[in-house]
Amino acid sequence: MGLFSFLTQEIAIDLGTANTIIIHNDKIVVDEPSIVALDKNSGKLIAIGEKARQMHGKTHENISTIRPLRDGVIADFHAAEQMIRGMIKMINSKARLMSPSLRIVICIPSGSTEVEMRAVRDSSEHAGGREVFMIYEPMAAMLGIGIDVEAPEGNMVVDIGGGTTEIAVISLGGIVSNKSIRIAGDDFTADIKEYMRHQHNIKIGEKTAEDIKLKVGSALPDLEDPPPDFIVRGPHQMTALPMEIPVSYQEIAHCLDRSITKVEAAILATLEHTPPELYADIYQKGIWLTGGGSLLRGLERRLEEKTKIPFHISDDPLHAVARGTGIALKNVDMFQFLMR
Repeated sequence: MGLFSFLTQEIAIDLGTANTIIIHNDKIVVDEPSIVALDKNSGKLIAIGEKARQMHGKTHENISTIRPLRDGVIADFHAAEQMIRGMIKMINSKARLMSPSLRIVICIPSGSTEVEMRAVRDSSEHAGGREVFMIYEPMAAMLGIGIDVEAPEGNMVVDIGGGTTEIAVISLGGIVSNKSIRIAGDDFTADIKEYMRHQHNIKIGEKTAEDIKLKVGSALPDLEDPPPDFIVRGPHQMTALPMEIPVSYQEIAHCLDRSITKVEAAILATLEHTPPELYADIYQKGIWLTGGGSLLRGLERRLEEKTKIPFHISDDPLHAVARGTGIALKNVDMFQFLMR
């Protein structure tokens, strides 16, 4: 590492639409919602991560809460830079004599354009990154699961994050066929908000819709172990009087059906473009599910019924991509061919 290696800090960042995870020394040191609260007048950072999430939807006119990433890519450059900088400071807050130069590996959606990749690189460099490497999310997910990406065999992963669903077939250290669609956890949340407005005439915020998704979210209308109904409270759209409505998992399965159908279509399209030899490997070994969206009740069964191929949820789906990015960081020289 050299004489001045202590002056270089190596970190891996899973810059997600919903959550940002930072790995340092093989440990998850930051796992926070991707949201910042800024002072509207001065542009100064007020809060970041969980503290900012608690403010979301509850601010006055001088504070704005911003989610810098939309659909897996940076939508607000200034807020993204503030967020990355603030989260890196969380690691160094204990003892910081001087700011070390940063070597960063950061993951990006496989469907990112050159402009979107440049935005991620610029934000990371402005936040203090001396060396910035990028790795595609499905490749990082595969590394995080523990798959040998360099083997001459087909492996398939479906990573359902907050902003994008990444689907890829990987063999010999490269992506053979892939699809990146902007239908994922955020769309499921938006579907629930819209459904409650149309079906029950009740106005709910993003946080409540997220709670409904976690408590009674389902991909199938018939579950073996159904969750109890979730009580939703909010104002009536017309009268603004308070309402209390029980919501069942069957209702949510119905309202999420259209978005999940689009995910199914993308999986089938990726399989369609997969060479026969690799398809045979996938059929034999199954398809891996990662990302927060893979925890939706009944999703694994629904996808199996649709594709006739077994699906496996990885051990720690929420952190698979981050862990894979951490593995790429440790072996930057070995995995140089995977980096952008």
